[in-house]
Amino acid sequence: MPDVGDEVTVRPAERADLLAVVRIENESFPQPWPYDAFERFLGEPAFLVAETDGVIAGYVVADVTQQIGRALGHVKDIAVHPDYRGDGIGSTLLSRSLGVLAAHGAGTVKLEVRRSNDGAKRLYREFDFDSLRRVPEYYANGEDAIVMIRKLG
Repeated sequence: MPDVGDEVTVRPAERADLLAVVRIENESFPQPWPYDAFERFLGEPAFLVAETDGVIAGYVVADVTQQIGRALGHVKDIAVHPDYRGDGIGSTLLSRSLGVLAAHGAGTVKLEVRRSNDGAKRLYREFDFDSLRRVPEYYANGEDAIVMIRKLG
């Protein structure tokens, strides 16, 4: 198990990070995003990576869109490499992304989470996300999603 210590840097994702991001994605999800999905979010202020000792340990992809005249933040994807889970990197990434979304005008943030992903739901509840609704068969394998939402500020 790598020793993370306190040396975790969170910064905007760069093209050179994409292969590491895709590897983490592939190890984390049954229906992973392809490379080009991440490539499309390069330059988004809330596409962040967590780096420790030169290694990408996790990432978050989030953006802000206008809905009914209001800015809505959307956490689209977040994952931590299996070797670095339990070290607070997911919390750090989520916290930093919420700050970026707020700085870009989002008053509310939403996300979708697999109904079976208890660890992620627990993390989101720690960050004051509330379950809004269930979306049947949201994922390609037929699993339901839970839409969770949180007010900022």
